[in-house]
This record gives sequence, C-alpha cells and structure tokens, in this order.
Amino acid sequence: MSGRTGIPAIFERDGAGASVADRVAPGAVLTPQERLEALCDPGSLRVIRTAVRSPALGERAKAGDGVVAGLGTVGGRPVACFAEDQTLLGGSLGQRHAETIVRLLEMAEDARIPVVGFIASAGARLQEGLEALSGYGQIFAALTRLSGQVPLISVICGTCAGGGAYAPALTDITIMTRDSAMFLTGPGVVREVTGEQISAEDLGGAEVQEQNGVCHMVADDDGEAIGMARELLGFLPQSCDEEPPRARPVPPPAFDPSAFVPDEQRKAYDVRDVASAIVDGGRLLEIAPRWAPSVVCAFARIDGRSVGIVANQPKQMAGTLDAESAQKAARFVRWCHLFGVPLAVLVDTPGFLPGSAQEGGAVIRHGAKLVHAFAEADVPKVTVVVRKAFGGAQIAMNSKALGATLVLAWPSALIGVMGAEQAVGITGRREIAAADDPVAKKAELAAEYAAEHLTAEGAATLGVVDEVIDPAATRDRLVWAFTSLRRAPRRQQRARNIPL
Repeated sequence: MSGRTGIPAIFERDGAGASVADRVAPGAVLTPQERLEALCDPGSLRVIRTAVRSPALGERAKAGDGVVAGLGTVGGRPVACFAEDQTLLGGSLGQRHAETIVRLLEMAEDARIPVVGFIASAGARLQEGLEALSGYGQIFAALTRLSGQVPLISVICGTCAGGGAYAPALTDITIMTRDSAMFLTGPGVVREVTGEQISAEDLGGAEVQEQNGVCHMVADDDGEAIGMARELLGFLPQSCDEEPPRARPVPPPAFDPSAFVPDEQRKAYDVRDVASAIVDGGRLLEIAPRWAPSVVCAFARIDGRSVGIVANQPKQMAGTLDAESAQKAARFVRWCHLFGVPLAVLVDTPGFLPGSAQEGGAVIRHGAKLVHAFAEADVPKVTVVVRKAFGGAQIAMNSKALGATLVLAWPSALIGVMGAEQAVGITGRREIAAADDPVAKKAELAAEYAAEHLTAEGAATLGVVDEVIDPAATRDRLVWAFTSLRRAPRRQQRARNIPL
C-alpha cells in the first residue's frame, strides 16, 4: 500500500496516475468538484447537468443547484459519482438537485457501474417544501433499485441531516470524515422537542456513528476518505454480473499464523494478526472495526483475488457471538455473496453470548440472520477452525451443515456442542460433587471429555471437518480452494443488500 490514504499499489502501477496522497494535502477540505476529481483518475471526470437551477431560489440560485455529478474512472474502471455543495443553503436538497442525483443513478443502472456519493446536506430544502421531500423519495427508490446490483459507497464530509441521512443508510458502505456529523434531527430540533442540550458531534458525530454501526469507516480528512473509497472499489466488481478484479499477488509476511495463537484456550489474542499472516501483503481493509468488535469483517486479497474475511475476535468477549456481531457479520457475508467475493472464515468462538440482555435483545432473530446469510451465499466459502468452535456458533460460522465449500481445522482445534468444563459440569456433576477434590475431578473429567468428543481428528472422522491441516499450510490451502472452486457465472438475481 502507498501513501497515507491506503490506495492499493495496483492503481498506480496500472496507469491510474498519481495517488490521492500526491494530489490532496493532509487536512485539506475540498470543494465538491475537487472531491470528484480526487476520486477519479486524473483527467477522467466528465460532469453533467451543470446549468440547472432552482426557480424557487430566485437570485440565490446557483448553477448545478447544489450538487456536482458526473462519470469518471477509478483504476481505469468507470464509476458514477456526485458531491453535494454545502455552501448553497447548507447543501439542502431541492427538486433540481434531486433530479441530478436520480439521473446519475439511472445512468449507473444502465451502465452497470458503481456509485460514490459525497454527502453534505442539511436535508430537504424548506423553500421547496413537498417537492424537496418528493426528491428524497425518488433518490431512495433509485438507490433501492441499484442495491445489490452495483456497489454503492457514501462519503459523509460535512453535516448530513434529515432525509440526507437515509440515503447513505441505503448504500453498502458509509465513510465519515472525523469532523462530520450525521443525524435525522439536528441539535436545534432535539432542543425544541425534548429540551435536551447536545452538540452535533455528541448527537451524531463520527465516533457515535461508528460505534453503532451506521458508519463503517472513519477518515481523518477528505483525502483519506477518498483513498478508502478507491480502495474499496478495488475489491469489488463493477456489478453483480462480473467477477471482482484480480491484482498482482503479493506474498504475506513470513509468519506461521499459529505463532499468534496461544495454546491456552482462555488466553486472548488478536485474530487480525492471524489473518494478516495469510493474506497478500498482510493487508486487511476492516469494515466497522468499532461496532460489534467480537467479530472482524475485512476485505483482503489471497493470491491476488479479492476475499472477504469473517473472523471471531478472541480479544473481545473471548470471540463470542452476540446480537450485534451476528448482524454485522450477516450483512458483510450478504454483501460478498451479492458481488461474488469469496469468503475465508476464521473460527475461534465459545458460542453465543448467554444472558437475559441478549435474549431480550433478540439474539435469536439476529443470529438467524447470520445463519441465513452463510446458507444463502453461493460464493466459495472456506472455514478454518483455528482454536475452538462450540454450540450454535459452530453452526452459524459457516459450518459444513450450512453448506461451507470446505471446512479445515488446525490439529489442536476443539469442536463440539460446548466446552469440556461446561459439559462435564452438567454430565458429571454428581461425580464431581462426591469427589474428595472436586476441582481436580472436574479437570480430569474435562480432559477425558475433550479427548473423546472435541478433537479436530474426531470431527474429521465424522465429516464435519474436511481436513485437519498444518497451520503453516493455511494460505496454500486457501489459494488452492479459491483457484479450484471458483463460482460459475451468476444466475439472474433480484436480491438487495438491505439494511439490517
């Protein structure tokens, strides 16, 4: 990767011109036109509808009516893009403004190309009333038609309020600059209606929205946000009808992935280190890292091929799944399914998080989303059980029963209904209670139970695991699987990447 913006080197080597880092100064706040020019390859942007004006604004009307829209290329591939202008009535949306965005979305639908929108809007323009509201409805309908058909990326680079906040929520990914804010009702309205005194940052700033999953990535400034959008496009196809682009393979760091995993089952570690030891260049582009952190979702490349990584994170809640992590993983899996991105699933989980808070929070419903997403996905999806896989989470994390293309396990992995100590606490409770040393007896029974019911070899004997492998061979096995088991050409689909 090159520069501060994280743009894949393939874009520069393959003639896309200077990187965003070379064209945008750190901390610079760009105009709408400059944002589109920085996103697109140099000289490739062509804008449309530059002369339209709002008749409702009289002398205050500006050409373009507060939005710049056009077509360009990113890494040599066509893209549709638009950027709202917050200098015209706070970027508020009027009918002509909406018509420009809808026209661009229609062009993207016809051409089957991705869309990137830079959002900075105070919401519906009060001077145009219901016409402005209708404009938002037209945009929402157009985005819904495009969902799951072409990649949709939103970049929040100012204040995004009211109807302007729903449009990004209908796209696949939302990037926010650190000084931006996003909310349905602003601080003024909140104060009038509820009496609550709150700042725009505390109400809907980037830190708030990345912790609740509304925002998936946060950038320090315009240049970094644009670099993130370019990198995301590099992992995705132009549409659901195509395969993701392939880059030149880059070897991973020279580490055995098992070196990062402690032998002690209860000891924490960062699964991103394991993933980085497997993927090209050790590079992960993580999605929503601060929301539901007990599961990691990221794009990476293996032998040059774009892959989606889904991994339990033992560093957070021991890698347990809960309602939010199930939602996060389910939507990412569905996104990869829609755009033909293979999945590599790294499993180390003791199960779903128990307790009344989770049951009250509908963990059953949200867990079912993850089960549905993996069962539905028709991309190559390879599971590697790294250390343990217990209970319902073993099923939900792309098990053989759900249709995993291939399930691999490291030799020391434990796989079963539940951990040995929990199991013997139920099955051997009388024997343990009668023992002179209950702690030692429980440990003895747990060791016997693990050896009989939880070993990777035992799971392989039952066919739950396809092969027990040397951890050092994990990358080679993934390369083989994704090369040999590539998906057949897509059948016609009508699926959408709905918000969860």
